[in-house]
Amino acid sequence: MTSTATEIVHLAERHPQLSGEEMLESLVPPRQFDTATFDSYRVDASYPSQEEAKQELEVFASGGQPERRGGFFSRKPKAPEIKPGVYLDGGFGVGKTHLLAAIYHAVPARRKFFGSFIEYTALVGALGYKNTVDLLRGSALLCIDEFELDDPGDTMVMTRLLGELVGSGTRLAATSNTPPNALGEGRFAAQDFLREIHAMADSFRTLRIDGVDFRQRSLDGHAAVLEERAYDDALAAAGGTASDDDFDALIAQLARVHPSRYIRLIDGLSAVGLRGVRQLTDQSEALRFVAFVDRVYDAQLPIRATGTPLDDVFGAEMLAGGYRKKYLRAVSRLVASTNS
Repeated sequence: MTSTATEIVHLAERHPQLSGEEMLESLVPPRQFDTATFDSYRVDASYPSQEEAKQELEVFASGGQPERRGGFFSRKPKAPEIKPGVYLDGGFGVGKTHLLAAIYHAVPARRKFFGSFIEYTALVGALGYKNTVDLLRGSALLCIDEFELDDPGDTMVMTRLLGELVGSGTRLAATSNTPPNALGEGRFAAQDFLREIHAMADSFRTLRIDGVDFRQRSLDGHAAVLEERAYDDALAAAGGTASDDDFDALIAQLARVHPSRYIRLIDGLSAVGLRGVRQLTDQSEALRFVAFVDRVYDAQLPIRATGTPLDDVFGAEMLAGGYRKKYLRAVSRLVASTNS
């Protein structure tokens, strides 16, 4: 029995709606990054590229242009290049989103936007391409977290959109995600990204940020799993409104709700409860679950679960495939969320 102190709801019974205007208003950093600054970025001294990237991004946010340091696109230093965008390339958990939010907060402009790749493509889907361009045109800054290469169609829509916005004076800042079949654990194939976006390649300078996942620095690396009684007690103690769903029911619901509405699916919750977690074997189900985990993590909601530990929710075959980095990032976030 659960305490009356906590209201229990079922995500499988929610039918969230989100208008194009609401999508536009929601294009701000997740609340965990409301106060993110360059000074609050936790630099790991073992990886000098973190401090170097932070310093260069401070210059970029102030309206200047950092010096070219070589890297992916040159073998020797060149004269400074004026480019409208920076691209943060690195593994998960090295603070790319924090730095992206720091750029957003540091740019002194009224019209600026921050969202994930999927939020921008959903905005185009809801409002139409022309209306989206008209709404975003002239904005000072567009921050794109987790740039996706999973869908060539969406990628090319974003390519065209960014090209038009750059033409209107918009500056760009983005972080990387993993394209299918990208090689190298925790690393983004920068050339693949640049090849995919064709004409936009010259708009970005790529800054490499090395490091280890900060979420693992203080955790034992395993997702917490509860017995039924402890699970019920945890939800009862959550306070506010907690969700309680069978894992399979949630997976089915995620197929019915567009990923752009996942944030509204968890609106008002204090905790997320999942009963009977099992290992996922369907790629589409797994990718939708990754998108859901991202929204839960951004909202800083604790997850309580029974069944298979959530760090084992993606099978070995999936972890060896083209979406490996995406699944590993989700596992990292699941470990943190179940231990919070």
